[in-house]
Amino acid sequence: MKKWVKETPKNLGAVQEKIKKKWDIIVSKDTIKRILKCLGMKWKRIRSRVGGKPEPELYKHKKQILKALKKLSNSGAIDLRYLDESGFCLTPYVPYGWQDKEGLEGFESSKSKRINVLGLLNRKNELYSYIFETKINSEIVIKFLDNYVQKIDKMTVVVLDNAPIHRSKAFQKKIVEWQEKKLKIFWLPTYSPQLNLIETLWRFMKYEWIEAQAYTSWKHLVEYVENILKNFGKKYTINFA
Repeated sequence: MKKWVKETPKNLGAVQEKIKKKWDIIVSKDTIKRILKCLGMKWKRIRSRVGGKPEPELYKHKKQILKALKKLSNSGAIDLRYLDESGFCLTPYVPYGWQDKEGLEGFESSKSKRINVLGLLNRKNELYSYIFETKINSEIVIKFLDNYVQKIDKMTVVVLDNAPIHRSKAFQKKIVEWQEKKLKIFWLPTYSPQLNLIETLWRFMKYEWIEAQAYTSWKHLVEYVENILKNFGKKYTINFA
């Protein structure tokens, strides 16, 4: 039964049919749910799949450096910022299904019209962001950092992943120029979104702060996203322990 549920984690009706076919027994969904709980499974959101695993030694090394950078940031010596892009669409799809307690991977979000956000966040809930209705490419990220570097007054370290738009030739050519203006880039190891603090902001926005009525129209969705970004650090905050 556990194997069948993992094959169709959102459809207990299919499990009912297999039970009847296998053992000629008719059971209710409530009975199946009680059995699943006894088997250590629970109904919860299915997490997005990460495409692979980071190289262990590099991951450990990068994590140690991040820890040191965090201490420097806490002391005020530097400003440690986390950069990332995210998109919001009119489909409020938060997939849930019966899973083992450690979780189930495999969900990939569908594509639709999106409002895209590019942000730089630190642990003090200070956010620098822009909204785009176009796809975010390397040129946009470069302009975003060019604008931001004009605002900094201390050494700033920007943490970001290895997405192609962050590794383009045009982006690489800007690194020395940004360093001269007190902005350094810190690359995360591959497949390590959990090390990028701003991922927490995207989760809060998508699963807690954007209310159901935001999805009634494109205009409402844009207004909700803009309002959260505008009031982040005041009305909307995250406790980064």
